[in-house]
Amino acid sequence: MDIIIVGCGKVGTALADVLNDEHNVTIIDKKESLVDAATNDYDVMGIAGNCLQTEILAEANVDKCNIFIAVTASDEVNILSCLIAKKMGARHCIARVRSPEFDKQLVFMREELGISMMVNPDYNAANEIAKVLRYPEAINIESFAKGRVDLTEIRITSGSILDGVALSQLSRRMRLDVLICAVQRGDELTIPNGNFVLRAGDKIHMTASHSNMVKFFKSISAAYREKRVKSAVLIGGGRVAYHLAQQLIEMGVKVKIIEIDHERCLELSDRLNKVDISCADGTDHDILEEERVYDADAVVTLTGIDEENILLSLLAKNNGVEKVVTKVNRMSLMQLSDTLDLDSIISPKTITVNQILQYVRARQNSMGNSVTTLYRLVNERLEAIEFVVRDEKDYVGVPLKKLKLRSGILIASIVRGNELIIPKGDDCLKVNDSVVVVTTTKGMHDLSNIFD
Repeated sequence: MDIIIVGCGKVGTALADVLNDEHNVTIIDKKESLVDAATNDYDVMGIAGNCLQTEILAEANVDKCNIFIAVTASDEVNILSCLIAKKMGARHCIARVRSPEFDKQLVFMREELGISMMVNPDYNAANEIAKVLRYPEAINIESFAKGRVDLTEIRITSGSILDGVALSQLSRRMRLDVLICAVQRGDELTIPNGNFVLRAGDKIHMTASHSNMVKFFKSISAAYREKRVKSAVLIGGGRVAYHLAQQLIEMGVKVKIIEIDHERCLELSDRLNKVDISCADGTDHDILEEERVYDADAVVTLTGIDEENILLSLLAKNNGVEKVVTKVNRMSLMQLSDTLDLDSIISPKTITVNQILQYVRARQNSMGNSVTTLYRLVNERLEAIEFVVRDEKDYVGVPLKKLKLRSGILIASIVRGNELIIPKGDDCLKVNDSVVVVTTTKGMHDLSNIFD
């Protein structure tokens, strides 16, 4: 497909990196240095100029554009450029919009103005954080098949009912239909078989229906007498904190926000009347003790500086906080999570890129491509991919035990209509099935790629 990306910031360049292998990508930015850097790093066309000027869009062949993606730093520029691009012939337009002021207008912009998709990275990041706070045992939770399949990462702790269990015994032991897809033990990442025995300290990725995942967490909570999160402190009062506080209040969580900027504190106080707002320096250890931050069930670090968030999270963990969530955008720092023993790391940039990629793949899917969703996990060493079986192939209707999968690949789930199947040897793939595959091998573009 022909794709135009407006804005060469972190999100724009990350999209160019992922999309340029399969699509004809053109990037536009006012700063010529950013355009030059992107064209040197990736196989893309680059145009330095104002995306609101019709001659610049015409130079980018916007009339032939399948998807126009606007991710500049300005909400207004993103919206207006999409409207101009749509008028000039772009088929689908995506705008990144951050300001809460636009929240109530998203439906109007989509239905009346023709913008196909509005992405709010701060709201989406808040959603992800709320999910892991709802289930404190979870490090990360992703969804497939329109929410019918959950892929969850947890760490097995000492004394866990999972410690010492062979995977072949797991479903019987838990009395639930769940599947362990991948195990990280130290630096080693394994796609396990039934003989694999879980140990304390392992990080596991497991799939189940949403209802079974809820039951799984309840059974673990019963075993540990685990408390749900009842109180949370958010350090940093930006847009993510605003959206997250709203969701936590609805969950019945007592929320405190520590923010250093006085004007922002007044604004948050006006908008969040059920939240305790403290105007203070959340990076000051004395302030953290004075505000009794370490007594909270959960601490979420949301300042604008990645290094600050990491250090504050380590401080909270070392002072006994059970659940700590860290906002980090730089990939180089995200890769330190295992070294520093930081579990739940959330990246608004990565969430935004993944959401846009899902839309792009959905458009590809309508053109015959079978990939609908892709998540990169464990510092991009593991991929979880959702395929749709489009046609009768030689692997359709054949029991899985008779098919030979390539090394490092596991079929994690099959969704057939409203039915979720945790696959076993006698199960078969059928046309229109959604199939979730977990793999350590990159570059899987079609379901046929998984078979040897």
